[in-house]
Amino acid sequence: MAETVEALTPVEPPASRSRSNRRSLGVIAVLVLVVGVLLSQGLLKSLNYFETVDQALGQRASLGTKVIRLEGVVEPGTIERTNAGASFTLAGSGSHHVLVTAQGSPPQLFQADIPVVVVGHFVSATSLDFAGTQIMVKHSSSYIAAHPNRVKAPNGTSR
Repeated sequence: MAETVEALTPVEPPASRSRSNRRSLGVIAVLVLVVGVLLSQGLLKSLNYFETVDQALGQRASLGTKVIRLEGVVEPGTIERTNAGASFTLAGSGSHHVLVTAQGSPPQLFQADIPVVVVGHFVSATSLDFAGTQIMVKHSSSYIAAHPNRVKAPNGTSR
């Protein structure tokens, strides 16, 4: 009779597989969400390729000395080669101008009256002097065709 008492004792059912499956799916969903957020934030931050001279001067106080990519047209007659690199003036539309002092050798295609992008920062939040670390010459023919009127040269022609 002792055997029948043990046989009638309720037994705990094994753990449900659906609970562990739901937990696994929840962990995977959270991981996918985290990876998606990280990728989207990285892509959104990389979409700001450059600030034009006009935009940068308009935001100069908020930009401070933060590193940016500054776009403008190299003014003719302002390029001076130095031992450390080059200095020149970038023009925006109208009377907006920024004096750039760039470290390192400029690219071979660097010349006056062409659009360039300079990586660097303003010397101070109120300065018109820009300290550059890299000069990038834009692919003028294909870029200009794709973005007409984006940059105007000092002589008034569209670049």
